[in-house]
Amino acid sequence: MRIAIVHDWLIGMRGGEKCLEVFCELFPQADIFTLLYDGSSVSPVISCMPVKASFIQHFPFAFKKYRNYLPFFPSAIESFNLTGYDFILSSSHSVAKGAKKPKNAFHLCYCYTPMRYVWSFFEQYFGSYPFFKKKIVGYVTKNLKKWDLKTLDRVDEFVAISKTIQKRINDIYKRSSRVIYPPVDVEKFTLNRSIKREDFYLCISALVPYKRIDIIIDAFNRCPDKKIFIVGDGHLRKELERKISSQNIKLLGWVGDRDLIVLYQKAKAFIYAAEEDFGISPLEAQATGSAVIAFGKGGVNETIMPLADGRGNEPTGIFFYKQESEALIEAIDEFEKHVNEFDPVQLRNNAVKFSRDNFKNNFRNLIKEKLNLN
Repeated sequence: MRIAIVHDWLIGMRGGEKCLEVFCELFPQADIFTLLYDGSSVSPVISCMPVKASFIQHFPFAFKKYRNYLPFFPSAIESFNLTGYDFILSSSHSVAKGAKKPKNAFHLCYCYTPMRYVWSFFEQYFGSYPFFKKKIVGYVTKNLKKWDLKTLDRVDEFVAISKTIQKRINDIYKRSSRVIYPPVDVEKFTLNRSIKREDFYLCISALVPYKRIDIIIDAFNRCPDKKIFIVGDGHLRKELERKISSQNIKLLGWVGDRDLIVLYQKAKAFIYAAEEDFGISPLEAQATGSAVIAFGKGGVNETIMPLADGRGNEPTGIFFYKQESEALIEAIDEFEKHVNEFDPVQLRNNAVKFSRDNFKNNFRNLIKEKLNLN
């Protein structure tokens, strides 16, 4: 059986690429097709696979300015010749699901979300654009919506990363799906009881608009007695640095895995202000025994047990329900009143439910079912 894995782009290791790693382990004989490929930016598990990139790979400044080539994404993903492949697995948050499948092939789409910037979060991505540029982007996204719906019949079955995305697939595509939660590397992000918690909060995030790091900075500007380390980088970094008015806020950029794990293990709690489709970093935090203070909308409702939820669950975090700094400050104050009610062992136990092994087994069983494999 010939297998093709179609992934949107491969220029870094984020949540989607962690899933792709597992797909590579499940199907080491597969070929990977992607819009852009930088082998130095991905793990050895992925880089040792045969990878074919699209024509966008050769466009000027493609790796830094790839979003400027958004109008070309559909034709680029359709340019791949998948003739001869029996099973197509698309790993899609953008256009990968629109790859053209051979007549008798089975196409399973693992959907991180229907295109967020087209269907759900246009203002968060493009709201700050100048009027004329925003109009152009609006025209492009209108055409992308039409293409996205037109290519639905190329997918035989959808699998969603969360119930949040399952609902979005149903609302936008009018298609059913089952849920398989993404993998969390609980073997790497461990609980170390010999490391004492310190008096700082932690946030790990790309510095992009929808992550709402501005809320976190504003909250800690107003609470100079509380310290936070923000790990991550992105095009908003300089703008966010200008917002910092207090020495208690540190932007650390990206850090290595070893330092990242220690930060998780030492943090007083983890803070998350985005409305996310799933959210792996809050689960990495829980795997290290760190409670989470999160905006209570989206995928976190499936991965965090809030304080006093009335269902008898051991708490793993606290929610705030407005993306405003005042709401975050109130949630931090609430956490500090109840800090001793969060059991590190229970926090880790909650995260282990989303382990890499569980993800691999769930996906293996699904594919056996769909392809009638023994």
